[in-house]
Amino acid sequence: MRVRVATTALGITAVLLAMPACSTATTGSKHQTSSSRTGKPTEAVQDPAVLSSAVLGARLLDQSDLGSGYLPKPERPAQHDDVTVIGCPALNELGSDAAIGGTLAFPHKAKADFTYGGSSSEISEELYSDSAKKLSDGITRIFDAMTGCPTYQVVPDGTPIDVTSQKLPAPQLGDEQWSQLLTFTSGGRSTVVKQTAIRDGNLLLVVSGSPALVDRHLDKALAKATATG
Repeated sequence: MRVRVATTALGITAVLLAMPACSTATTGSKHQTSSSRTGKPTEAVQDPAVLSSAVLGARLLDQSDLGSGYLPKPERPAQHDDVTVIGCPALNELGSDAAIGGTLAFPHKAKADFTYGGSSSEISEELYSDSAKKLSDGITRIFDAMTGCPTYQVVPDGTPIDVTSQKLPAPQLGDEQWSQLLTFTSGGRSTVVKQTAIRDGNLLLVVSGSPALVDRHLDKALAKATATG
């Protein structure tokens, strides 16, 4: 079955388009701990004030935080086209919400992308702020949809890309945690992308990219994102 999935919700589905499917796969993660969602919020929870996009932008990692060898990746033009997804009904349901700008489209957000060492290794950081419940419900739906289909295919610009997804144990950080490993294969070449999300109160951190880089910078990203000083 073919469905149309919008590529704007939380920037996560956009990973399907952003990562170069022609690059060589990177090595897997070394740091894997048990997964948990210990702090799932309820409607009764009193949230702190939502952070503005400007505040979120100031809390993103920059070159000085990452160290030598990292270069900002030029911002991609806004993508308004849909991507065809074959073989994943769960992403079909996700796409219908994303297309109408439902609870997955958080208005307060910031993002930074970097390449490393002049190679195909990349790391992307996204920050979002909303009520704890909206963040929790939105990110859970996305990760459940993407990991609910072990294999599927996406077709951006007419070029088919085979995708495999694997749910990973998430590090015990923040209030809730999610992690997955995505492998994109096209033309006999593969790219492996690790994606880990941490919700801490009214802030959601999503770090994506080469598995080793995600593991290296996740703690630092969360510490800067949640710093109040």
